[in-house]
Amino acid sequence: MLVGTTPGPGGAFAAGAAYRLQPPLHELVGTVMAPTGALSGADGQIRPFGVQGLFHADHRALSQATLLVNGHEPEAIGHVHEEAGRTRFVSLARWLGDPQPDPTVRLERVREVGARGMSERVEITSTATVTVVASVTVELGCDFAPIEVVKSGGEIVPAEPDGPDPARTDGAGRGGLSWRSGGIRVTAAGEDARAETGGGARLRWELSLPPGGTATLRWEAVVDDPAAVVVTPARTLEWSRPEVTAADRRLTRLLHQSLEDLRSLRLAEIGAPEDTFLGAGVPWFLTLFGRDSLWAARMLLPLGTDLAAGTLRVLARRQGTRVDPASGEAPGKIMHELRRREFTVEGNGLRLPAAYYGTIDATPLWISLLHDAWRWGMPEREVAALLPHMEAALGWLADFADPDGDGFVEYIDTSERGLANQGWKDSGDSIRFRDGSQAKPPIALVEVQGYAYEAARNAASLLEAFGRPGAERWNAHADALSERFRAQFWVDGPNGRFPALALDIDKRPVDALTSNIGHLLGTGLLSEAESAQVADLLAAPAMSGGYGLRTMSSGDGGFSPLSYHCGSIWAHDTAIVLGGLARAGFAAQAAGLAEGLLAAGEAFGYRLPELYSGDGAGPHPALGRPMPYPAACRPQAWSAAAAVAIAHAALGLYPDVPAGRVLLRPMAGAPLGAVSARGLRVAGAEVSVAVDAAGRATVTGLPPGLNLDVR
Repeated sequence: MLVGTTPGPGGAFAAGAAYRLQPPLHELVGTVMAPTGALSGADGQIRPFGVQGLFHADHRALSQATLLVNGHEPEAIGHVHEEAGRTRFVSLARWLGDPQPDPTVRLERVREVGARGMSERVEITSTATVTVVASVTVELGCDFAPIEVVKSGGEIVPAEPDGPDPARTDGAGRGGLSWRSGGIRVTAAGEDARAETGGGARLRWELSLPPGGTATLRWEAVVDDPAAVVVTPARTLEWSRPEVTAADRRLTRLLHQSLEDLRSLRLAEIGAPEDTFLGAGVPWFLTLFGRDSLWAARMLLPLGTDLAAGTLRVLARRQGTRVDPASGEAPGKIMHELRRREFTVEGNGLRLPAAYYGTIDATPLWISLLHDAWRWGMPEREVAALLPHMEAALGWLADFADPDGDGFVEYIDTSERGLANQGWKDSGDSIRFRDGSQAKPPIALVEVQGYAYEAARNAASLLEAFGRPGAERWNAHADALSERFRAQFWVDGPNGRFPALALDIDKRPVDALTSNIGHLLGTGLLSEAESAQVADLLAAPAMSGGYGLRTMSSGDGGFSPLSYHCGSIWAHDTAIVLGGLARAGFAAQAAGLAEGLLAAGEAFGYRLPELYSGDGAGPHPALGRPMPYPAACRPQAWSAAAAVAIAHAALGLYPDVPAGRVLLRPMAGAPLGAVSARGLRVAGAEVSVAVDAAGRATVTGLPPGLNLDVR
């Protein structure tokens, strides 16, 4: 154990305490089918240390699954993600077979993860000229460690198996093993395997392969967890799988892997399996997260509105009804995070209730997702059913979001055990002045003012369209917010004026240049001239000199390329800004960010992590590619959704079904080259869009009654 600072939420630190280092993730391979996920080495081995294991709904079910041949680990040569929930690992047993340079015994370990566990098929192939005799074992371990204990590097005690499972045995020791803790049971069984518990738990097979022979071994681990709060959805896939072709093949590869990853992250509440949402990320956040789930659903709207509808309904059912400082709940507020129990991080005082509401932005984002889904063609009856929840959310904006009455949406954690920062940059040190000093709460974040402005306008449109009162009030609210924002947020910087990151406790502008200001694009809060200024600043090398958009300018005092929120690059953040730039007509700036994400996607095997280093993209003897952030989740829902956002920006399809029109505005000059997609969805209809190399766009398949506006 080291002494100094303690890891806090999102990587924050509190001085003077003892801490254990959070285990790294960047070299691990994830195989996921929510709510279950396996994390292993690149060789497929699940070793009993760090964060490796088979996880199910916030618990580690297996902490070890190590394959041995005659007591030795095979030598890995590669792996591939075949589809959602399935990975193939290839290795060699070079000490077996013919004594020659070429290997003659090969193992392919096909791992499949499902809703309640994991199965493996081990295919052993011999091209040797002699008979191969081998003892194959899978060494197993279980510790039932809660995900927050694993995340904080806490001390974990392995569980002992019950011994060969009487329900899975033939009386000769062949069959299964089981572990129990509380209400959770894990059972591991192998087909034609002997279960052993002496000197550890294992499954064993004895093989004799003739020359040129093959053998297939099978085993599985099943998790029985009746207390889980999330389950696999009952529905089939909620979005389309478009056929996309692109001159830049990186886009199609990134989109293919991202859609597979998104399929693996689908979740539902245990009591409502028909309403699907996306779990935020593996392994730390594979559950409902208001902000993350909302943004991911919003980016997937070009593929249909069903995911958005499910996400909206799930969050509406848990909308706040009372004032509770401990959980952050307030009437009308949309929640932040759902767990099976209190989420306690050892050593830093973070104790989040199972249902936690410490988020300042989920509520306006919920309103805007409802509005955008309506414009993409979500059935009016489904929209109408959610309008009372929208009005409750507006009530939160009016009565609770601005406690000091200065006209800005702001937050402060009064519980002293929750998240100190409650925007998307929720680490404790993320809100910094240009000189690197930290701002003190209450904090009014820049992007949240944009979200609130957009939500007010969007809510007014919905209220008016559905004949409900309040449209004039919320349009006036947006007008007043715009005037206050322009008067108080803009600051002077080395390269001109820009919106500050936030206002602090003394209403001083927090004058760091950050990616947050890019979220204002498309909200309506900026004028055309202001949008152009923001676009140019974000496209400058200090912000976009890496593989995407840095969270903080490299010229600011708090910048560090491996800071969680002060210099790293987040794919979803870049994608949100990219989309706003593209729709506002800043094609060159949007294309630069798209190129950064595509290059990062290629470097990370087309599975974009939660975040990565903000190092420069230019030639450098130690780099030449983006560096990992060690604790980043992968796969991550809104990072995977970024691939859809890139394609959407290139195609430029923006429907307004209630108004009877569709805007077709691809990026001018087709900076990403020719792109086409078949199978987008507008009001449930399959739509095709093609953009040629010159930027000319065509669309087919629009539902009747929609007029096309090409720009």
